[in-house]
Amino acid sequence: MSTADSNIENKFYHNLLLRPLGLNSQNSSVLWLLLLLGAITFGGLWYFDGSIIAVVGIFYFLGIVVLSFVRPDYSLYILLFSVLIFDQFAIPNFPAFTTRVDYFKNIKEISYIPQINAGVANIIEVHLMFIIMGTFLLLGVKKDFKLRPITVWQPFLLFAACFLFSVLYGVVNGGDFLISLWETRAIFYLFIIYLLIPQLVQTKKQIWVLFWVFITAISFKAFQGIKRFISLGFTTGGHDTLTTHPDPIFMITLFILMLGFFIYKARDSQFLMLILLFLPLALGFYVAQRRAAYASAMVSFATFIVLLPVALRTKFLKMLIPVFIGLVCYTALFWNSESALGRPIEMIKSGFIEPTKQENIQNYYSNLYRDQERYNLARTIVDKPLLGTGFGVKYDMPIELPQINFTLYEYIPHNEIIWIMVKMGIIGFFAFWFFFNAFVAKGVKVLDKLSDPYLKAVTMVVIIAVISQMVVSFYDLQLTYYRNMIYLGALMGLMSTLNRLADEENTESKELVTTQPEGYS
Repeated sequence: MSTADSNIENKFYHNLLLRPLGLNSQNSSVLWLLLLLGAITFGGLWYFDGSIIAVVGIFYFLGIVVLSFVRPDYSLYILLFSVLIFDQFAIPNFPAFTTRVDYFKNIKEISYIPQINAGVANIIEVHLMFIIMGTFLLLGVKKDFKLRPITVWQPFLLFAACFLFSVLYGVVNGGDFLISLWETRAIFYLFIIYLLIPQLVQTKKQIWVLFWVFITAISFKAFQGIKRFISLGFTTGGHDTLTTHPDPIFMITLFILMLGFFIYKARDSQFLMLILLFLPLALGFYVAQRRAAYASAMVSFATFIVLLPVALRTKFLKMLIPVFIGLVCYTALFWNSESALGRPIEMIKSGFIEPTKQENIQNYYSNLYRDQERYNLARTIVDKPLLGTGFGVKYDMPIELPQINFTLYEYIPHNEIIWIMVKMGIIGFFAFWFFFNAFVAKGVKVLDKLSDPYLKAVTMVVIIAVISQMVVSFYDLQLTYYRNMIYLGALMGLMSTLNRLADEENTESKELVTTQPEGYS
């Protein structure tokens, strides 16, 4: 081709394609990127019969692949945001896009993409695989990037080993392998996230960004519940709940974070945002209508007070006197009320005083089912005390339970703390509590070491989240929910980073003292 022909083509390329888009030869790659995005969009719409969700899914997948290798920490933020935004289980009579995307289903079960028989993994697992690959790539390429230790690694390894043994033990003794995976999948997620977070979230700024992710996603779920509340005429419309079960548990962590900011005087932009969001979050918590969430909230608040230093605790309790008086008056006024305003009292009361059939038929039969379920669990423990049944094996049912709207009700009971003992035996149950108790004990030490107000508030949230999860898991199916375990794993994984930042603070303080001139005061 001659030079003249080449110049003509260049002029055509610049004048007709680049210039109208405000581009030049230096940034002309943007044009090709736009063309590629356009081709993917229109090609996806054609292939998936106009499904916008499918096209968004394509871009989501491409985005996480690229980010996982370029910035795996950003990819992790997206994973956690997605887990908190989307619903694992649908809320009856309330269809929503957060359910329709089928985020938690195996790929072969997702309705809007062609069936892939080999797609036995879900989006979470594919995403985690890319993040892990990106993390190891950074480990090999970046000299300053190194693996960080996890908190209380010995108890963690003991619990993980016992857990894996119980999976294998159950399958070898006639358990269903597929069902064992459904039982244990969530806790495996907790293990993976617990290991990943210290590697990818290593600075205070990254913790700050991560909590913006949490605040945004959890607040969205509160507003989602409020929207349903408004659509029903500012009532719950007789529905059991207007949010998914995990959502109010997540909201409790934001209440604790706000209290931590207030007590430790961390005047961060997140504190201001949480003050603005307090009423929507409180209303979102109310429309969730979960008895277990109220129990968890009370224990979380009490733990917060106990963890405060004596001086701060005294000051805080004095400030609570008007609130306490108001709560006493509210409780007295609505103790026997069946109105919407008295609903929280009814929830709390039903946890201590079992209602009669005439008072609350729904709670009466719910409590009766759980009592019979606990008896069956106790009998199973007596028969198999040391190693338990293993996962994938039904627990004994000397009292035949009515079938409920939960496929695995013969394998997974409501009380998932006792479930751990049933499946893992006394040895595994000890390993379970040894790990979580050791973690909480370590967290208290880190809280005492830290001086940064923001980090102290975050540490308080992490400690209380563990205790809150144990409480709610005693009442409800919460150790097998993917969202709960991933969120808890993310919070617990931060303890390693918080501990290291506390040590760095102490080192800097000692260096400052040793470098001060003589006579300095």
